[in-house]
Amino acid sequence: MHDFAYGVDVSWVSQLEAQGVCWIDHGGQRTDPIALLKTMGADAVRLRVFVNPPAEAFWTKPEKEFAGRKFGPEKCMLGFCDKDGMLELAKRAKALGMRLMVDFHYSDHFADPVFQDIPEEWKNDSYEQLSGRVAGHTKEVLELLKSQGIYPEWVQVGNELNTGLLLPVGSTRDNPAQLVGLLNAGYRAVKECCPECQVVTHISGGNDYKMCTEFFDIFFQNGGVTDIMGFSYYPYWMKITHDERKLQDDMTRLADKYHKPLMLSEIGGQEKEAEESYQLLVSAVRAIRNVPDGQGLGVFYWEPEVGADLLPDSYPLGAARLVGEKCLQFTRAMEAYADSSGGGQHEK
Repeated sequence: MHDFAYGVDVSWVSQLEAQGVCWIDHGGQRTDPIALLKTMGADAVRLRVFVNPPAEAFWTKPEKEFAGRKFGPEKCMLGFCDKDGMLELAKRAKALGMRLMVDFHYSDHFADPVFQDIPEEWKNDSYEQLSGRVAGHTKEVLELLKSQGIYPEWVQVGNELNTGLLLPVGSTRDNPAQLVGLLNAGYRAVKECCPECQVVTHISGGNDYKMCTEFFDIFFQNGGVTDIMGFSYYPYWMKITHDERKLQDDMTRLADKYHKPLMLSEIGGQEKEAEESYQLLVSAVRAIRNVPDGQGLGVFYWEPEVGADLLPDSYPLGAARLVGEKCLQFTRAMEAYADSSGGGQHEK
């Protein structure tokens, strides 16, 4: 088992760079943002991959109501996240000696509990055909990485799967057996390409034990196979006050119930509240590391390299602030990893 992962999802980096964005360290020197995050304690990179994303790498979320809330219409930036764009960032991570997680969305754009859209090229396929598509796409991407000598440590088969995958075919509520069939097709494809790679099954709502058990009960009762349970944990979006003890207790109960290790595949705090976000990250790392028997494997901050002022949807949970025209500097939040691992001098 590898050491605890201090991870960052940096899938927006290439698109931001193409727009002329740069990053500076605290000495004012222009620096590669991934390399800079490594000096701040990050040792793992998470990169998403879409099937056939739009060439312009933007997507307008359609208007939709979900769980009593209205979403969209809203333009958002996708990142250069086709397989080739993901490969280029993976090469950079490898050159820096960082571990890699590949996050398969199995969509042409973001997949989450609200949107789990079938890729346009797959939209008329049957369940059996979609199972083949999942396996084929997974193998194609992993073989591309292997051709460059890149072997991910983790592969996330699906993203925030609470409502399912490739809806409505893989609906958690209406077609749970088909959902699990699709996910198992992805799992098998990973193991065929990279037998040592650990597969992550990822849902949102890491603050809600009941929600988590509802999904994983369905998953395992229908024959689901996975190596690691992954959770998103965003106090800001969940409108909760972070509670370290509750997080640790909930994660411990989940690890005990399903006999699987786990991680926070996504976390984020408010860009404009850097000290609060620092404390959140330090606390969340501690909570996951304290899951007994080494069952807490890591934490990944989602897109720390961004600032809200540079995004069309003003996403507020990055960890970089604008210090000049298209020039970003990481906030104190990202000092949390070095301090948590004993490699920093910033913790108060």
